[in-house]
Amino acid sequence: MVQIREISDKDAENVAELSTQLGYQSNIEQTRLRIGQINNSNENCAFVAVAENKIVGWIHGFYTLRIESDPFVEIGGLIVDPDFRGRQIGKQLIANVKHWAKKQEVQKLKVRCNTKRTESHKFYETIGFKENKRQVAFEIELV
Repeated sequence: MVQIREISDKDAENVAELSTQLGYQSNIEQTRLRIGQINNSNENCAFVAVAENKIVGWIHGFYTLRIESDPFVEIGGLIVDPDFRGRQIGKQLIANVKHWAKKQEVQKLKVRCNTKRTESHKFYETIGFKENKRQVAFEIELV
């Protein structure tokens, strides 16, 4: 059985480990700080999935304002441990963000996904998401 609950700073070690599976190297202290910032923000939510007394997945959602479109909630990250995939855990995590998004009175939930993660694309499509565009992401260091 899987329990979904709000994320806690006590989850930092497990969340950091799962984050490396997404390709993001985060240490425990960085992760603990980020969890604290998310939990102290009204515009963010995050949940963990617990199975067999360990965290096997997490999700982060955030409220987004844009000049060109109505507000929406976006999934900032979602990961389920490979040993626990196929058990509807990702779907349950998304359901919690959907519930949170409805409280924010938005009409859309969006997610961006790396073009290389084709298995993730299939997952999102099977639970009702539809691809609406492809993008190229740019960034610059602010040093």
